[in-house]
Amino acid sequence: MIKFFLMVNKQGQTRLSRYYEHVDIHKRTVLEAEVIKHCLSRSKDQCSFIEYKDFKLVYRQYAALFVVVGINDSENEMAVYELIHNFVEVLDKYFSRVVSETLNLLQNISSL
Repeated sequence: MIKFFLMVNKQGQTRLSRYYEHVDIHKRTVLEAEVIKHCLSRSKDQCSFIEYKDFKLVYRQYAALFVVVGINDSENEMAVYELIHNFVEVLDKYFSRVVSETLNLLQNISSL
């Protein structure tokens, strides 16, 4: 099961977040900061799957954008890895180029 979905830039700013379980606002900021720190500190040669607390992180980097998905132990990491790629491809085709401004637009749309 997917617990959360994050899109983060290289500066560590969360551009888009979606939680599928209730998480308190304060805990979200702490969680996002720790998750971002873990993912940004890894080199491109390292695996894109990280065990973190009671769940796993699956992330993928696209230029200056990191897409991070938190999943439980029963979820297939490779399937989520491909899901991330398909999601970014759809965004790329729909908006013709996935950039930070597009993510700002998505964030405004999702809050409606």
